[in-house]
Amino acid sequence: MSTLLRLATPNVLVMFLQASVGLIETYFVAKLGTDALAGVALVFPVLMLMQMMSAGAMGGGISSAIARALGAGRRTDADALVVHALAIAVGFWLLFMLAVLGSGRWLYTAMGGSGASLTAALTYSNVVFSAAILIWVFNSLASVIRGTGNMAVPAVITAVGAAALIPLSPCLIFGWGVFPRLGVAGGAVAVIAFYAVGSIALVAYLRAGRGLIRLSFVDARFRWPLFRDILRVGAVGALITVQTNLTIAIATGFVGRFGAAAIAGYGTASRLEYLLIPLVFGLGGPLVAIVGTNIGAGQRDRALRAAWIGAGIAAGLTEVIGLSAAAFPHAWLSLFDTDPAMLDAGSRYLYAVGPFYGLFGLGLALYFASQGAGRLSWPLIANLVRLVIAAGGGWLAMRWSGDVSYVFVALSAALAAFGLMNAGAVASGAWFGPIAWPRPRALGSAGRAACVQRAVARQGDAECGLEQPGEMGLVGETGGQRHLGQRSGPA
Repeated sequence: MSTLLRLATPNVLVMFLQASVGLIETYFVAKLGTDALAGVALVFPVLMLMQMMSAGAMGGGISSAIARALGAGRRTDADALVVHALAIAVGFWLLFMLAVLGSGRWLYTAMGGSGASLTAALTYSNVVFSAAILIWVFNSLASVIRGTGNMAVPAVITAVGAAALIPLSPCLIFGWGVFPRLGVAGGAVAVIAFYAVGSIALVAYLRAGRGLIRLSFVDARFRWPLFRDILRVGAVGALITVQTNLTIAIATGFVGRFGAAAIAGYGTASRLEYLLIPLVFGLGGPLVAIVGTNIGAGQRDRALRAAWIGAGIAAGLTEVIGLSAAAFPHAWLSLFDTDPAMLDAGSRYLYAVGPFYGLFGLGLALYFASQGAGRLSWPLIANLVRLVIAAGGGWLAMRWSGDVSYVFVALSAALAAFGLMNAGAVASGAWFGPIAWPRPRALGSAGRAACVQRAVARQGDAECGLEQPGEMGLVGETGGQRHLGQRSGPA
């Protein structure tokens, strides 16, 4: 637990600061009016799709591949994975840029945008996605460093960048001093500047070779096995990310039928849920590294123990945030706007969904741990169930009642299903197969007495199915199943 907390502390900081980058920008954009806030809210699910895919899905695949390579002693492969990670980043940036620039108007209109809010959405979106290569490079390189167990370097770089963004964002939005007044576009330019400077710093660190990994393009050549190491985790994680953000986009479409103020209220309230993702990722990043390294080294018991400790901490933190938001929704919402309709929609969302944030945190932490294990089938299924419940339940709520509160009830049920399914899958042995307890042999009374004597003398205990006190642990596999027995070393 001490190792997890030591690694998680700077990573929680970096994820919180990275999330605050978007919140700072939203705060200043809100000063431009409800239409501007609604426009940014329309773009937010698509932007978060890219953020989560680059940092959480593909980023998790990168960290997992590097951790497993280092755990198995494949240092050369670990170095080569950096170039492969950058190649994947370029490919996904092109995919996002072409898709969003080509179909952004249709997408934001389908989500309920119109008039001034649609114009603001397109302005903001075009700036961000044109230069999104910087977001992909930053998150990919940060994931490389986290895969080595170094959480401090990304934390420091992000902290410095966030500090610089606080004055830069309003300067570009409102035109303070020598800066031009760019309006909504100014917030996007400030965010891109943050990722540009951060990417340069990460490249410089990796090129210097100060850590376990070094970035080098000399004699670099692409190898499919290394792409596969990243993509077998990252591609499935990307599908999960698409499902998550599709859920948000569908919900935004339902809420959009109630007007721009309702979109702004829901978008602002759901940003708190998005803020939970980087918070849990603060624990999830170390979990990917710890679980991946231990599995690469054959220490499955330690991997499982770390996963459950991290999931328990994440569930506790997110539940506290969710209950606080449900009890005092205006404390969060009024930071961005005071429009009554906006506050009403946002409050209804937090009343319904906030109490289930703990289960969301539980499931999300186990998803990150599953990335380290390279076992993502159940997280994929759980997130698909979440999508079906949210979309189907929201559609039924709109058809039968026309009340947005029931849409939010469907979203809360979807979060609960996601968390419980992930927890149930890991607990039942989804990573390594079900736990099988060894059955003691049937012995006569004389044989039993002899075995007990040998067990007391700390020898021969495996012969009669007895365990030495304090020596229980997970070892090996028998017939495809894990069994309980003596550890080969200290935990």
